[in-house]
Amino acid sequence: MAYYAQIVDDIVTDVIVVNDDITNGTQFCFDLYGGVWVQTFTDTDKNFAGIGYTYDAATNNFIAPQPYPSWTLDANGDWQPPTPKPPMPPPTQWNEQLQEWVVL
Repeated sequence: MAYYAQIVDDIVTDVIVVNDDITNGTQFCFDLYGGVWVQTFTDTDKNFAGIGYTYDAATNNFIAPQPYPSWTLDANGDWQPPTPKPPMPPPTQWNEQLQEWVVL
């Protein structure tokens, strides 16, 4: 199976599965639904597309919505907190107001 993301103004609006017997999945998606379609992969170092993600054509990568205002985007297209997440256990969660990880 192959996966394709529909892109509208650089934002993913849909992700669909196309059978492997389709030789040109991008064209197939366009013919069926119109619009712009980009293949996304589950087995690469790139991010898999999700609805609401931004498509970065320069890197052919999908960027998740920013989880917190203080987080910054790294070179791989992943959001990073101002301080690294502590190792598990215990389970932690980012607290934006305190700008730190808190134990749940």
